[in-house]
Amino acid sequence: MLEIRENFSPVGSEEIISSVGGKAVHVTEAFDGSEKTGYIVYFYEKDKTVVLAYCDGGDMMLCDGLVRSVMFKSCMKGIDSVVFELKDESGYGNLRRLKFISGDSNVSENIDRFMNGCQNCKNKN
Repeated sequence: MLEIRENFSPVGSEEIISSVGGKAVHVTEAFDGSEKTGYIVYFYEKDKTVVLAYCDGGDMMLCDGLVRSVMFKSCMKGIDSVVFELKDESGYGNLRRLKFISGDSNVSENIDRFMNGCQNCKNKN
């Protein structure tokens, strides 16, 4: 069973964390049983959430779950924009396929509407 939870002592992400100069970086990890299957690294600013990296092992559904978990937490903080600042350019492919971002943009705006839009689709079926 897939479980997504925040890791408050993120071993293995020290290089990414140190690259943002003292920001309070968060790491959320995905587990299938006891096996770690992915993660996402991000931090909050006043008006946006910045995603620095994610690993989904090539699983687009896992990418979707990781990003949505960050979007949900951002919405709960009143933040309506997620900026993806990925060092690994290949990570943008799944984000575009999943419609989190479009074109050459690295910003997902109106995330509250995006999250509620998915809920509305469920209610139509």
